Amino acid sequence: MKLTDPIIKAAKPKAKPYSLPDGHGLVLLVQPSGAKWWRYRYRFNATAKMLSMGVYPEVTLKEARNQQARFKELLAQSIDPSQHRQEQKQLEAIAAENSFESIARLWWTQWSAARNQRHADYVIRRLEADIFPVIGRKPVTELSAPMLLMAIKKIEARGALDIAKRALTTCNQIMRYAVAHGLAERNPAADIKPSDVLKPTKKTNYARLDQKELPELLRKIDEYDGQPLTKLALQLMALTFVRTSELIGARWDEIELDKKQWRIPAERMKMKTPHIVPLSDQAIAVLDKIKNLAADQILLFPSERRDGKTMSNNTILYALYRLGYHSRMTGHGFRGIASTILHERGYNHDHIELQLAHSKRDAVSASYNHALYLEPRARMMQDWADYLDAIKTGATILPFKAA
Repeated sequence: MKLTDPIIKAAKPKAKPYSLPDGHGLVLLVQPSGAKWWRYRYRFNATAKMLSMGVYPEVTLKEARNQQARFKELLAQSIDPSQHRQEQKQLEAIAAENSFESIARLWWTQWSAARNQRHADYVIRRLEADIFPVIGRKPVTELSAPMLLMAIKKIEARGALDIAKRALTTCNQIMRYAVAHGLAERNPAADIKPSDVLKPTKKTNYARLDQKELPELLRKIDEYDGQPLTKLALQLMALTFVRTSELIGARWDEIELDKKQWRIPAERMKMKTPHIVPLSDQAIAVLDKIKNLAADQILLFPSERRDGKTMSNNTILYALYRLGYHSRMTGHGFRGIASTILHERGYNHDHIELQLAHSKRDAVSASYNHALYLEPRARMMQDWADYLDAIKTGATILPFKAA
């Protein structure tokens, strides 16, 4: 009599295990504990054998019969189902060791040793979220360009174009690692150019005020009644016009007050080259106020939770919202305003670009260029701070020395 779900569910445990046959070697073994195990009994080369097929109801009656059918097909081909299962497990283990995810983690361990920990953690999280679920189990020897592109396109589909490009770059690095270590014969990512498969990204135009609105903004910042550290962050950003990420990640060991310099290491810079920010007297006064708050011994702008992390990127933006500049000004906007005014008032373009850290430099020139024109840049930054003080009070503004 064939088994049915009602029959199986009605089967009660007894003092000893007993079997309920379904026919052609498929049985359900009912244990004294109440567990119900599927078994397939067969003969191969005149030897009686048995295969375990899982537990009911995790493995349904239909699934158990499907497994039985596959085992019967193997027997018809003179293949022992038990031996075939062991071989498949071995192949899966080999594939897992050579899977894209396992190779990616080997690559990450080596690559991350020379990277900023925060950036390294971000890269592995992006792989875990976007790439591993799609191609992580694929052996690198079988990975093709269309498979890789499928994972990248999923990222693009949700509008994250920049993340899609970065993910493709990371996959390229991982596959280069696989080829270099003899784990794959070729790199399918090398066949994919971002411009050929991804939508072009529009250049971001950061919201910023017209320069005539700057004096009022500076006065509002001085009167800001929110967190004192946020107010000081806004003031220091206006004086130094660094990027928001560079500001909130500032560390006390980067500040050299005796030299009146803030030295930002390469790993914290967008262009991955070190950067020197000459500090005006006004900037040093802001730093003194930050120091007096004793918020953190390592970070200038720690998170309010004091969990070893920096304040959020959005802290600056939301503070500007509170001041009434929603959709009109961003932290990045200080850079654009500074560039416009400094150019209009006669400063050397190269000095301004170096101070904005715009230029991408190669590794050889980076160690030289980041310190280039330090003296005139220091004068420019002091004049800029004096200019900001002057426009806040409405004082007569004298031409800059560089004009």
